[in-house]
Amino acid sequence: MVAIDPICRMAVDETTALSAERDGEKFFFCCQHCRDRFLMGRDEAPTTGGCCGTTCGSSLPMVTLEAARGGDSNSAVEYYCPMCPGMEQASPGSCAKCGMDLLPTQASISGAQATSELAEMNGRLRWAIGLGVPVVFLHMVPMVHGLSRLLGEASWSAWLQWFLSTIVIFGPGWPIPQRAMRSIITRQLNMFTLIGIGIAAAYGYSIVAVVAPHWLPAAHAAHGGVPLYFESAVMITILVLLGQVLELRARGRTTLALRELLSLSPPTAWLVRGDRDERIPLERVARGDVLRVRPGDTVPVDGCVLEGEGAVDESMITGESIPVVKAAGDRVIGGTVNGDGAWLMRAERVGRESFLARMIELVSQAQRSRAPVQRLADAVVAWFVPAVLLVSLLTFTLWITLGPSPRWAYAISNAVAVLIIA
Repeated sequence: MVAIDPICRMAVDETTALSAERDGEKFFFCCQHCRDRFLMGRDEAPTTGGCCGTTCGSSLPMVTLEAARGGDSNSAVEYYCPMCPGMEQASPGSCAKCGMDLLPTQASISGAQATSELAEMNGRLRWAIGLGVPVVFLHMVPMVHGLSRLLGEASWSAWLQWFLSTIVIFGPGWPIPQRAMRSIITRQLNMFTLIGIGIAAAYGYSIVAVVAPHWLPAAHAAHGGVPLYFESAVMITILVLLGQVLELRARGRTTLALRELLSLSPPTAWLVRGDRDERIPLERVARGDVLRVRPGDTVPVDGCVLEGEGAVDESMITGESIPVVKAAGDRVIGGTVNGDGAWLMRAERVGRESFLARMIELVSQAQRSRAPVQRLADAVVAWFVPAVLLVSLLTFTLWITLGPSPRWAYAISNAVAVLIIA
């Protein structure tokens, strides 16, 4: 049976979770950290990032909005691709079209997945920068007057650039060519297609320049040798990884906002049964149940006041800090905070029907929606990628038919330049 951790609001399995008793009622916890907070009387939810996955490091399954708010805990969570509209599936993984990691359509309470993805991408970025900066340094030193003598013979510098850039591209930067290949195979061209082609062109051309420089035009030689583009491939990789990190950080802040919204609802409610009150988990509250709201309690669900009155703080909904007096017949919203009065209410909208759940759903939909400028960019990319490939092919054709000798060398080098610049 699923229960709600009263500290971090995680949904946990009662058969395997830690437990503790208070006032004759048994509570369940996701980890020892939450249990200790409960036993010390610190029932408030942590204010930074929740508990699990950030404070105590517990590895727990993702919990969806339905499971946390009284829905079917066994219902499938849909995952969507942030790049390909309409690409959704019931299980996590990567997009079949572009290779992007799929994101959950519902808010994750623990946020462990987003945290692990950001940590992984941060690690990739650090390794790429650490190995890529020497490549840029080795490439730029011969261009600085007076420093070129530091390298002596340039041959070992070219081989070292090749070695380091290979590690960067096929190590930390591997998701980029992987997604580019996926987009080409599925014929779903996107920005990863163009980025992957640019990296491959710069990297491949530079390998030829190192292994067989006599194949390339002598007129292209500069600073004692044929120019290399290893640093271009490395810098493109680093910049794309940086963009991925920034995107994951922004997405993590949105996920944190969703978790804070989820934490507004209390884990339990007081159900009136005849002449006694019974404390039950929030997911067991049904429409029509009579609930008691005590002084200082958070209103569990949307409903109507039946008896009594009290001042309710609705600032989380309206932004107004002055409490609003509620009496018999007035409607109350789940997640608002009762003042010093005590009253009875009838539950009317529970689970996904509640105002708070619908607000969370709207925020979640906004997170996975596509802004008009993004739709425009996607439409442009759909034409831009083939256009770049066409221009590169046209460049190659013109140089091979009209250019000076050696025509093949000029044609290849200029076609590659188009791809790198694009």
